[in-house]
Amino acid sequence: MKPIILPVAELKSALTGLGKVLSGRSTLAILNNIKVERTHDGWIALTSTDLDRWATVRLEHPAEGPPTKLLLPFDQLSQLVKSCGKGESLEVMSTGDQNLIRFPLGDTLGESKLPFISPDEFPAPPSIKCEAIPLPSSLRESILEAMKCASEDSTRHILNGALIDAKDSKANYIVATDGKHLYSANSFTLPLQKSVIIPTHKFLEWKEFGTDGEWQMRLGDQHIQLSSRRWRFITKTTDGNYPDWRAPIPNPKDAKTVISFDPAKLETLIKLIQRMPCHDDRYQTLGLEWKGGQFMLMGKNFPHEDWLRVPLPDIQGSGPDITVFLDRDYLIKGLSYGLNTLSLINGMIPIRLHNGGKQLIIMPVRNNDTEPAQQKAEPTPSATTTAVSSPQPRNEVEPSTPTPPPPPMQIHPPSIDKSETKSTLETTLVQVEGIKLGLRETLHQLSKIGDSIRASMREQKASEKEIHGVRQTLRSLQSVRI
Repeated sequence: MKPIILPVAELKSALTGLGKVLSGRSTLAILNNIKVERTHDGWIALTSTDLDRWATVRLEHPAEGPPTKLLLPFDQLSQLVKSCGKGESLEVMSTGDQNLIRFPLGDTLGESKLPFISPDEFPAPPSIKCEAIPLPSSLRESILEAMKCASEDSTRHILNGALIDAKDSKANYIVATDGKHLYSANSFTLPLQKSVIIPTHKFLEWKEFGTDGEWQMRLGDQHIQLSSRRWRFITKTTDGNYPDWRAPIPNPKDAKTVISFDPAKLETLIKLIQRMPCHDDRYQTLGLEWKGGQFMLMGKNFPHEDWLRVPLPDIQGSGPDITVFLDRDYLIKGLSYGLNTLSLINGMIPIRLHNGGKQLIIMPVRNNDTEPAQQKAEPTPSATTTAVSSPQPRNEVEPSTPTPPPPPMQIHPPSIDKSETKSTLETTLVQVEGIKLGLRETLHQLSKIGDSIRASMREQKASEKEIHGVRQTLRSLQSVRI
């Protein structure tokens, strides 16, 4: 059998992409291998899978030899590639009862013998035979931007991806949300018979796949294929009905105050926002104030401090004075997408950041500092007023919940004056609100604990993988023949 030649320079990049599909914790040993294939035309292709996704890369140049295929352990191949130079190559072949990998070793070749695994046992990718749909660069960019706004909560499976909304055949939308901010982009028209949800995946965000030429899409009954010049990625689509994402979007006609940023200065603005002081790590609260024709950023280091106001010159705006608070990370994300116009209604209505057909809807952070002074109860010797001075939990931008969030709640203990004594129902309502707040805090703490557990599991798996790699390298060295 004529060996398959794998140039190390191409193989390093190929293994990086293929590794993004491997699960790393599969109980099926076959999934820890990649399939190496030489086609009838002489093209060399490598494939990896986790049963739900398949990634295939075609090397740049065809090679002579009959069609053949074999399976090689991903970890062992990666270890050998790391020890080789860019100008070197590996030779792989199958003798029928074992697989061989030959690698440069000084002026000669070393050889590693591996157990033979039938390539027919490797899960075949689904066949999608429909015509390919070209995806222009603007559409590809919108899909990737949307995926960065999708939910990462595994319990909200339907939101773990980007929706291509094809209900209107003349105006498709790309949509994603995590319940706290929502992204949408339009002005696309694709020949789709139905809407589709593309699950987020780190392979799609991989820079090399994004720069490997124009994307094309094929849509099957249960799978979607995205391909570039050399790469092909197949994944299962997400089943289910996406919520009504239009519900939480404020009507553009209701906007009272509109602020416009200079597109050429968005990067400078982002850096300034990143340097603004932040008094809470949970919500990353940042204030935006439009007052007297002047736009200002608001931040503080500690909750008890006064807001530090930083005026921004040369900002175009119109409308009445307004102050809103939001998560600065969402604002930075929107500005990095080139969205340079803010449309505001009031401090409790979702904020719309937009430019052309793209928009990012951000749920504001509630803060009692935004309330007019005359609305706050004055303390008296017989009754004190307790105001919630720290930001309350952000209400989620639920696509199925169009109702805006309630205003900040003031809790007033009963006064000696019986005329101001609250009714039983009012008192009960306050208690309910307090319980709800406590539940939100508990859920947040549980989420943090879950994140810590997952981080520990990742570290443990990384350590096990390193140990496994060392063992594989030792086995390879033991089987070396000079």
